[in-house]
Amino acid sequence: MSLHPMIAALRKHKSGVVLIALQIAITLAIVCNAIFIISQRIDRVNRPTGMDESNLMLLTQQWVGAPNDSAPGAANKLDAMLQEDLATLRALPGVASVTSINSFPLLNSSWNGGVSTTAETILNSDTIMSTFYFADEAALKTMGLRLIAGRDFTKADVVHMGFRDNADRPIAIISKALAEQLYPGSNGNVVGKPIFTNGSTAPTTIIGVVERLQSPSTGTWGSRFAYNSTIFPVRLNAAFSRYAIRTQPGQLNNVLKAAPQALYRTNPMRVIDESMVKTFAEMRSEAYRADVGMAVLMGMICFILLAVTAAGIVGLTSFWVQQRTKQIGIRRALGATRGQILHYFQTENFFIASLGIMLGALLAFGLNQLLMRQYELPRLPLYYLPIGALVLCVLGQFSVFGPARRAAAVPPAIATRSA
Repeated sequence: MSLHPMIAALRKHKSGVVLIALQIAITLAIVCNAIFIISQRIDRVNRPTGMDESNLMLLTQQWVGAPNDSAPGAANKLDAMLQEDLATLRALPGVASVTSINSFPLLNSSWNGGVSTTAETILNSDTIMSTFYFADEAALKTMGLRLIAGRDFTKADVVHMGFRDNADRPIAIISKALAEQLYPGSNGNVVGKPIFTNGSTAPTTIIGVVERLQSPSTGTWGSRFAYNSTIFPVRLNAAFSRYAIRTQPGQLNNVLKAAPQALYRTNPMRVIDESMVKTFAEMRSEAYRADVGMAVLMGMICFILLAVTAAGIVGLTSFWVQQRTKQIGIRRALGATRGQILHYFQTENFFIASLGIMLGALLAFGLNQLLMRQYELPRLPLYYLPIGALVLCVLGQFSVFGPARRAAAVPPAIATRSA
């Protein structure tokens, strides 16, 4: 089929051609970037924490009238209260393991700091960011972390520390991701090597490496050190405490109700409301609620844009068919088959879609550059464009099929009598 008659016909409908081409271009640019954002959000939501997330809960409580941790003797009293709570929780039916911990993956409340391999670089920009977890000897068991090198903490390793203390931390367990950044090429074999951390005046010896442990932050700013984690054998003494609890299978809901009641019986001078007692499944849902909402919103935008583009193609093609009824009849009278008429309109739509796709590719990269500068979005992968182009081409062909069939069904005799 020669394109010359088609181009000549389209010149008579320049505004319609420009409108459809621009609509396809804008749709391609927005849909490609929206789908990319959706994929980024889905990847973030599905990130593994490194923990065994089943049968896991977190309880946060606030002491009432607790001594200030900087007062003389307060640290010992707070530690005694914390250990009393741990003993109470561990004695509950259905509890498999409990650890006191300052924060938790996906909690969005974290203690972060710099980590380095030398004392000289800990004070400058060469430090590597890490999340600091303070927990006792039951941390790995309770969280379900996989130790891939070295050993776990023992009860003798655990010390207690005030919330504002900058005490030395002789030993630590770190994540594999942090180990590979500190000692490139080590493949996690860093047991016995030293690290230096903010707030400590002496080196810390790595005694173990866990396969993975996610940081509490789910924000974009924390993505660059999402799996850089350091665990210190420390019971943190403060006016509040957090307890990670692993229950026996099928006992999570029972422990969820019983744990606050048991703590109140031990010491009623505390506050525990419903928002402070959560299963890890609830924590995951809350942490990624905004990401899920964004993915749903972007999906709706894509659907609406595609629907509007399809409706525009159908409407404009129907208008063109109505205007060209006489010409179609003449072609039918000269021997054009229904298939040829149908093929003409489909080819015409493909030509317009191709113009829109070429412009849309440029717009897609331009929009991605803007998003990269403003929102730190990664670069749009090249394969998104041919996939988007294919989707819009198929959408265009389906949309034009109905009006094209009506054009092909025009009887030659009726068409030639049209005004």
